[in-house]
Amino acid sequence: MATEVSENGGGASGVQSVDRAATVLQILAREGRAGVSEIAAEMGIHKSTASRLLGALVARELVQQDRDRGKYQLGFGILRLAAAIPGRLNLVQEAGPLLQDLATAVKETVNLAVLRSGYAVNVDQALGPSTLATQDWIGSLTPLHATASGKVLLAALSTEDRRQLLQGTRLPRFTSRTITSRAKLEEELLQAAHAGHAVTREEYEIGLSSVAVPVRDHRGAVIASISVSGPAFRFSPDGDPSVLEALHRTGLAASQRMGYSAG
Repeated sequence: MATEVSENGGGASGVQSVDRAATVLQILAREGRAGVSEIAAEMGIHKSTASRLLGALVARELVQQDRDRGKYQLGFGILRLAAAIPGRLNLVQEAGPLLQDLATAVKETVNLAVLRSGYAVNVDQALGPSTLATQDWIGSLTPLHATASGKVLLAALSTEDRRQLLQGTRLPRFTSRTITSRAKLEEELLQAAHAGHAVTREEYEIGLSSVAVPVRDHRGAVIASISVSGPAFRFSPDGDPSVLEALHRTGLAASQRMGYSAG
């Protein structure tokens, strides 16, 4: 069976070809447009090799050539592939292992929540080894204004969307620490949006504090929140930098699994 000959005279493996094709797509995604010479120079390959790679990608409509300038850009085939991804990604399935890793690392309870019908709905949970209670929060409807997850989900909405969501509803008090002032809530939501996380200190339940970060989809829209919660006597929601760093890393990792690109 014949094999393609690489520039150094050896047989170029299929893996190498796939890697090179992927590199071409990454270059075009970054640059927008690029010519054969530019691509070959950046990859350190012969122009003839770059031309063959581009030809194969063009044949599959993953790349198209600008007839006027002769440069290449990503093709409609990429859009078809990208459009198929979001519908196949399952938030709970993709985030589940990350939640458990985080719970193990921080030794507290970790929850994944989404916005539904004016509540933060917990859709998955992982328990850390130090968890005192075994309460199952999955399926629980929790108030947006009194939970860290809820604040993250609210902070992601536009001012108008928040107004419509909360219009005609009061902010019920659950503890003496619950925020019931719209102005105070807006102030906290602005801080949460700036910091990238929201906190609650015994605002929903006495003795329970939490901190949460957003999970984003391929468009950058917030689709969920991940929270760490624990007993207030030992858990300060933003007092331990290592917990915050681990939580932010987990939020980003979950977002990337849902197609989000931080770059």
